[in-house]
Amino acid sequence: MFTIDQNVQLAAAGDMTAFEELYRRHQRRVYSLCLRMTHNTTEAEDLTQDVFVQLFRKLKTFRGESSFTTWLYRLTMNEVLMHFRKASVRRERTTEDGTFPIETVTVTQNVAQVSQVDRISLEEAIAQLSPGYRAVLILHDVEGLEHKEISKILGCAIGTSKSQLHKARMKVREILNPLRRKRHKRHKEERSPFVSLVPLSGCK
Repeated sequence: MFTIDQNVQLAAAGDMTAFEELYRRHQRRVYSLCLRMTHNTTEAEDLTQDVFVQLFRKLKTFRGESSFTTWLYRLTMNEVLMHFRKASVRRERTTEDGTFPIETVTVTQNVAQVSQVDRISLEEAIAQLSPGYRAVLILHDVEGLEHKEISKILGCAIGTSKSQLHKARMKVREILNPLRRKRHKRHKEERSPFVSLVPLSGCK
């Protein structure tokens, strides 16, 4: 059992000041997770509001069997995954298959080290994962959570979390190389010091 924070206890009892403090303390984290999952600021903002509505309704059910942060992550992921199940947001995504082997991708190591161009490619690759794979990859490689926590958040076995992470990384490797090449080519063209030699008006 985890010690329940006083603000959580007060908020669960209906103290709005305590609930507002919880909102201030955790809103940015919830929004960041929603944004990483949806890659859409409007959807992330709406989902963040939905999460805190659910938090207000369900806070009385929190018993301290996990940390409050882990419980809030689970609430957030439930809202996000329900969002993806709605027919109105289902989208078919097509990607190019990588034809050249690339280095192993561990997001926590690479995000801080890669160039801006590679970082954009990495974000695009993650965005093309299915919601389930994306959730595990973001929670582990971006948020830095252990599989034990992830299993509680997603309601799955630890072994399933590890397996999903492996598959998610493999999928990222499949699609990242062509994205990188495309981005680097575009970036190189934009930074080229040469311009088209178009005659000026009146010149021959």
